[in-house]
This record gives sequence, structure tokens and C-alpha cells, in this order.
Amino acid sequence: MSQSRHVPVMLQRCLDMLAPALTGPGAVVVDCTLGLGGHSEALLTQFPEARLVALDRDKEALRLSGERLAPFGDRATLVHAVYDELPDVLDRLGIPRVQGILFDLGVSSMQLDEADRGFAYAQDAPLDMRMDQTTGMSAAEVLNTYPPGELVRILRAYGEEKQAKRIVSAVVRERSKEPFSNSARLVELIRDSLPQAAKRTGGNPAKRTFQALRIEVNGELSVLEQAIPAAVKALAVGGRIAVLSYHSLEDRLVKQVFAAGAANTAPPGLPVVPERYQPRLKLLTRGAELPTEEEVAENRRAAPARLRGAQRIREEAE
Repeated sequence: MSQSRHVPVMLQRCLDMLAPALTGPGAVVVDCTLGLGGHSEALLTQFPEARLVALDRDKEALRLSGERLAPFGDRATLVHAVYDELPDVLDRLGIPRVQGILFDLGVSSMQLDEADRGFAYAQDAPLDMRMDQTTGMSAAEVLNTYPPGELVRILRAYGEEKQAKRIVSAVVRERSKEPFSNSARLVELIRDSLPQAAKRTGGNPAKRTFQALRIEVNGELSVLEQAIPAAVKALAVGGRIAVLSYHSLEDRLVKQVFAAGAANTAPPGLPVVPERYQPRLKLLTRGAELPTEEEVAENRRAAPARLRGAQRIREEAE
């Protein structure tokens, strides 16, 4: 896959959002979702004084982005880690606070474009979907071994799939004849089990099921629930965080953490609000910012993206 044709989603807006915190000497910026290194390369280029710490759970992504970021030498530190491990990573590197943090929660283009990873429903591939292929259950194992009720819950909660029951009963029937191993069979089964009306809306009918399986296999929401509050905690006062999410579940989580940080937590009726109840965050976006038509034309994967940002304005209450 050529790196030149991959345009990072909403790149300039992310850079502009983080910029005020990254211009001083000694600034540290964390790219929690390194992927192919597009955002990281831009951060290092645009903020020549900044040091970058970048995390990814995918060893292949680390290898490829390592080549791409090699010209920046020791300004870039790449770490094999899931983003909820951010506090440990910073601790090991002896970095108490950082000035900027970026999350791009989309599946990396490399994973979607590499047929044999099984993320994409457009081509036949082994049903794997693990971002870190050295650990955990594959999507095929989830489909073949989870009880029907659990599969229905996953499809509804993580895929927002209204036809979850129909799809799962077809999966259960088929897996008893032969376990699932490849994506094409699953796509076909989903097509066959949906009513006509459901096939006419919202693109490929397999999309929601594949999203749900991917989230389950990689524990994405539980990881994110830990990661966003931990990232906010790691910000120095004045530091900024930008988060790109791609479906409503992720966006809701980010929104809740930011809103809680930006709220005044004082009991009602106090004439003066003591420091410890004052908001710790200032929101940098009104709601979530959406990509422009130009940004979607540059990279069609930007279409569902939602960008939220916040700035740390005071320390945690003791």
C-alpha cells in the first residue's frame, strides 16, 4: 500500500486545534493511534520543537511508520502498546505531563487495505480483525463460540444493528454445519438474512456486523473508556487533546468525558465556587465538528468522522 495516497482524516484541523499547546520548546505530543504515521509525521514537521510519543498495538504498523518517521531521529519514540496503557508508557519514559494528545479512532487504512486481516467486508479474507495479531480471539472464534444471546447483544450495542436477531439465528444455524473462517460467507449470510427494506439503506448491509465484531475482538470501547480519562489526566495545564471518532458509540464516550471535565461540580447554592469544583477542561469544539465536502473528497474514510477537542485549564482537584 502506498503511503502517498493515504490522506490522514481532517489532518489540518487536528494540527490547528493542537497548535497553541505545541509551539513552545520541550513540548511533548502523544499520537495514541500511530497507524501509518501520517498524523505523527505532520505533527513532527509542523512543530519542530516538539517531541513525539506514538503508540500502536499493531506491530506491522509500528514497523512501517518507524521507516517513515526515521528522518526525525530521537524526536520520535514509538511504543508497542494499546492506548489505555498511556499512563504506564509515560511513566516508563519519565514524562510527567504532556502538551498535546491526538486520538484517531478509525481502523487504520493499512488494516482495511490488507486483504488478509479480514477487516473489510468488500473482499474475501480470513475473519481475523485483531489489531494486534499476537494476542486474543479472532472474529471467527467470536462468531463460532459465543452464545447466541451474547452475539445479539454485541451486534445491537456495537453495530447498532436492528436485525441482530435475524443475523444471529442464521449464524448459529450455519456454524453448526461448518464453523466460520472467511468474511465472504458471513457477508453472504447477512445479505440473505436481511429483509429487502433493510438492504436498501446505509451502504453495505454487512457494515454494522463487521463494526460490531471488530469492536468486540479488540475490546475497543472498554479500552477507550479507560483511555480518554487517562489522557485528560496526562495533560499539562494549557495542554490540548483532539479526538477523531467514527461512530456514535465512540463519540458519545468522548463527549461524556469532556463534558464532565468542563462542568462545574460544586454543590448548588454556593455563593463562590471553590477552586476544587471549578471545571478542569475547556471545550474547543461546539458539539462535534464534521468533515467538509473537500475533506471527504480527499479521503472518503473521513465521511463518518467526528472531531472533538478540549484544553486543560486547571489541575485535578486534590
